[in-house]
Amino acid sequence: MKVEDEERIAANLSKIMAMICIRNTRLEDLHSGLQPVTLTGDYSDVNVVDGTGRTIPWREVSHLDDLQMADLMREIVDRLFTFHMRRDDPSFRDHLDRWMAASNKWDNPLLDKAFLDAVARLGAPRKA
Repeated sequence: MKVEDEERIAANLSKIMAMICIRNTRLEDLHSGLQPVTLTGDYSDVNVVDGTGRTIPWREVSHLDDLQMADLMREIVDRLFTFHMRRDDPSFRDHLDRWMAASNKWDNPLLDKAFLDAVARLGAPRKA
């Protein structure tokens, strides 16, 4: 297979997986709601007041608690697993084809050099 074809297939697969396995999850619930207005552009002018009256700068606020993060990651892993287990099912592929039109409007992905560097720093797993 040509490198260009392999890159095109990987890009399309990455976008559709990101859309249906990650974006259309509890992440949408976290994305919904009112967004604070920032006049500085970096949110340094936005604060949150919690239930105890404590004022927390927006950039220091945790937007997910541990339970929400665990639930989100569990849902994403389950969806990625389901995607891989059903990718050869014709009815599942028909469903993917319908979503492909929407995901094709996204920017094409790029290799994430920071990710590759982080993986390289982890090194090979140790043998038991």
